[in-house]
Amino acid sequence: MTFRITIFRLAVFMLLTALLMYGSAFADYTDREDVRAYIAGLSAEHGFDQQELMTLFAHAQRKDSIREAMSRPAEKTLKWHEYRKIFLQEPRISQGLEFWDANAAELERAQLQFGVPPEYVVAIIGVETRYGRITGSYRVLDALATLAFDYPAAAGRSRADFFQRELTEFLLLAREEGKDPLDLKGSYAGAMGYGQFIPSSYRAYAVDFDGDGLRDIWGSEADAIGSVANYFSRHGWQQGEATVVLADLAAAARMPEINQLANSTLKPETTVKGLTALGLQVNDLDPDTEAALFRMELEDGAEYWLGLQNFYVITRYNRSRLYSLAVHQLAQMIREQRHGLVAAADGAR
Repeated sequence: MTFRITIFRLAVFMLLTALLMYGSAFADYTDREDVRAYIAGLSAEHGFDQQELMTLFAHAQRKDSIREAMSRPAEKTLKWHEYRKIFLQEPRISQGLEFWDANAAELERAQLQFGVPPEYVVAIIGVETRYGRITGSYRVLDALATLAFDYPAAAGRSRADFFQRELTEFLLLAREEGKDPLDLKGSYAGAMGYGQFIPSSYRAYAVDFDGDGLRDIWGSEADAIGSVANYFSRHGWQQGEATVVLADLAAAARMPEINQLANSTLKPETTVKGLTALGLQVNDLDPDTEAALFRMELEDGAEYWLGLQNFYVITRYNRSRLYSLAVHQLAQMIREQRHGLVAAADGAR
């Protein structure tokens, strides 16, 4: 009997220890003063029922795996030659061709309406979710609550404030679209659907492209295509213009100045004329064209790229030069293979 009691006490002790260590994952968010203040403000500003919000947040769970994932995004830890291997190989290319074939009419209609080439819409969806195969398994409410109220302190308040605003946008869109906030799933950062829109982007740029009265970026490939194209268009996509250009280095290139300028900004702010004066050789661009200079690390050196306005638009989707170049190159690979297949089919007729 004594032995059994000892084992029981040990089990209880271990359970209590575990709850102390991980209790924040299971604790009721509504016990916290900061959450209660947020709920009161949300109710006052947007007319939510305060008790309904209290009930909703009682179901929200903190996810430590989300906090860990936010501290190590690939764009900040990988070099270009490592990063591109994730996206610029099979099966993402062949799956992109399949997605294009299955949605050719919607992609063509999106190009006519928004001016964005199909390959870029396909590439975005391919990079984000492998064409809808990997859209995220976290409840969006859990992800955004974790990041709004438990973001790592070392990152400062600005990121937590950003996610608190996104949490508000999420609750508004759920109300507007008639969706249960507990049902919607997405990434660890609260991004949703085929194109991984964060809530504010959903409310601003998602469109009903299939005409069924809903903006369904989770289940409608047409809505996802139209929404991505609309996002690009609204951020200033220039139809028919180049996206990014590879530059060569002249023998007398001023490398200290070039490397100081490279990767200093995503926005195109330096003229091609000014870049060529530093010893960069650029073809087929007007000297007055503005560009941003990027140094992309290879295994045995580096490449220098000039990002133009359309490249900058892609970075509005994800503020990373690595991401933007991966989307561009995947788009070109898919487009070239599709054109090759179409030409071969035409030749066989």
